[in-house]
Amino acid sequence: MNSNLHSARAGLSTRQALIVTTASMGFVVSQLDVTIVNVALASMGRDLHASVASLQWTVDAYALAFAALMLSAGVLGDRFGARRLFVAGLALFGLASAACGFAADASQLIAARALQGVGAAAMLPNSLVLLNQSCGHDDGLRARAVSLWTAAGAVSIAAGPVVGGALIAAFGWRSIFWVNVPLCLVGIAATCAWIADQKTAQKGQGVDLPGQVLAIVALTSFVGAMIELRPLGIAHPVVIGGMVLALLTGTGLVVVERRARAPMLPPALFRDRTFNSAIGFGICVNLTYYGMVFVLSLYLQRVLGLSPLHAGLAFLPLTGGFLLSNLAAGPVVARFGSRLPMIIGALIDAAGFAALCFVDARTPVAVLLLPFLLIPTGMGFAVPAMTTAMLGTVDSRRAGTASAVLNTARQAAGAIGVAIFGALASHAASAETAQIVMGVRLSAAISMALLLLAAAMAWRVAQNKQKNHR
Repeated sequence: MNSNLHSARAGLSTRQALIVTTASMGFVVSQLDVTIVNVALASMGRDLHASVASLQWTVDAYALAFAALMLSAGVLGDRFGARRLFVAGLALFGLASAACGFAADASQLIAARALQGVGAAAMLPNSLVLLNQSCGHDDGLRARAVSLWTAAGAVSIAAGPVVGGALIAAFGWRSIFWVNVPLCLVGIAATCAWIADQKTAQKGQGVDLPGQVLAIVALTSFVGAMIELRPLGIAHPVVIGGMVLALLTGTGLVVVERRARAPMLPPALFRDRTFNSAIGFGICVNLTYYGMVFVLSLYLQRVLGLSPLHAGLAFLPLTGGFLLSNLAAGPVVARFGSRLPMIIGALIDAAGFAALCFVDARTPVAVLLLPFLLIPTGMGFAVPAMTTAMLGTVDSRRAGTASAVLNTARQAAGAIGVAIFGALASHAASAETAQIVMGVRLSAAISMALLLLAAAMAWRVAQNKQKNHR
């Protein structure tokens, strides 16, 4: 512990700081495009004469490709090298962004957005692998680097609407995509200049094509069904069919992986209690956060009567909470390990949701400041610890796969949260205020319970420093 504490205090070397900055750049552009598009939808609709359904798929095509292909991208990163997949992801993301900027109609824009999602899927898990490799055997440095990486992603998500609004006002909606091109070019140049091409120990092994195909089909059908659950309803054939297909292909994936000579998802990976606890923890955190933000957006505008701009400004405390708690998490994880910060973060997060259980139609916006600070503070404190725990417990040769499993589970959980919490409030969107308030309270109560469950999961994380199988 003393060496880890010393390294955490000493900070990152210049080379490590450059690698963290480069890896974070890929994370930033991929997360920025999760939220930046939302503020441009109205302008896109007018310019491209797009229907509401087309605008919805402008957002969902990115999310679907991102979630469905991330697992395969992480596995391929382990197989061919994380640096290669990261650069390929940056290149594809930049090209797809240019295609979005030049789109002549809604169908071209949706196709280009899907390609952006493919590029983002290649970047995210492999950026975390590059960061992990730069820290070698040092758990303290890993904790510091992960906290910086996580802070960059969290701030980019929160800044998306603000940055998008400024760009659209100055240059039009196409500029939110064109701005990605120079960022991706800088990221590619920085990766080639500062990050060495790591040799992988898995060369010569197969790609496990059946496992890859089954995983992609299962994730695509599941996430697609979740996306359509809120607008279509749970009894719609598209939703039911997607769920059934996901169940069948998911079952087939388990069977295939148990029999494969070189499985993409080694069963042994899921026998580690720390790894499983980190996955379960991430699911609870993302499901509650993304689901609750959706419901709160409805509450702020339809119940409290705020304009879209003022509702967006009401969420600004989330940015500060994420940034400060992410940065604080690194030294704490380096000093105490991952378990304690995960538990404390989950309990703070749960306290924030508990405060939302008492809102009503007359709740002043100022009163919401407390939960709007507690929720990101707890989440920002816990997520770097969760990621550090996951990276420290797996073989470095499987870091890409493990990172992809964690982030895929979190992406899917976010879709589930929006679908479930959205379904609780969807019938109330045009109904009485009291029904919307009840939907917020019920969603907050569910979130609080899930965060308490997450705290219990965190107790299963290994108390000792994360193992290094290198």
